Amino acid sequence: MGVARAVPRAPKRTRGGRGIAGRSPAPSGARGTARPAPTHPHPTHNPTGPKGQSPWGWDGHPLGWCLGRLPLLGDWWTPLVLREAFYGVRRFDAFQQSLGIARNTLAERLRRLVDEGLLEKQPYQSEPVRHEYLLTAKGRDFFGVLMAMNAWGDRWLAGEEGAPIVFRHERCGHQGLAEVVCSSCGEAMTAEDTRPRLGPGYPARLAERAEVRERFGE
Repeated sequence: MGVARAVPRAPKRTRGGRGIAGRSPAPSGARGTARPAPTHPHPTHNPTGPKGQSPWGWDGHPLGWCLGRLPLLGDWWTPLVLREAFYGVRRFDAFQQSLGIARNTLAERLRRLVDEGLLEKQPYQSEPVRHEYLLTAKGRDFFGVLMAMNAWGDRWLAGEEGAPIVFRHERCGHQGLAEVVCSSCGEAMTAEDTRPRLGPGYPARLAERAEVRERFGE
């Protein structure tokens, strides 16, 4: 399986905006309002998974388990809230001040992240009761996703002045970018040399379909 690692190499620079790590303005149309969750495009989709959602998305698509979570991760406020949590922000007012997000929108995103198990609430004051939001193990695992998004943004969106935020890998002492590599051989995994195959958790009822076996080269 693939893993994300930090590699010390300089990104290419092109004109454009900033990556996700920069303190860039909120996405257009997002400030103060919650974008509606995307509807499922498959007309015959039959939810069978937890909470009425199919864990396999579009009839067993290899990325369906992730695409089915787009109502959570497809909203740009959510990774920005998680980014601030990795920066060490814990309290509601600090999130709000840092992001410039409407309080009701922030409350909804924090509630959703707590419900999904990426953040946990812990009281830090009793009168009145106030909570801070801490990353869980599941939330900390999202760091690789943010690093990959940031590396892509630095390469394709950063202006000539360079990346707004850089990352130092404390173990080696070098500045690095995220790169997806093979956990077996350590080589980079690219779209050109990586192929999906059926895994042990793929639904048996779908694995027998001819089009599925053809898709995965079985």
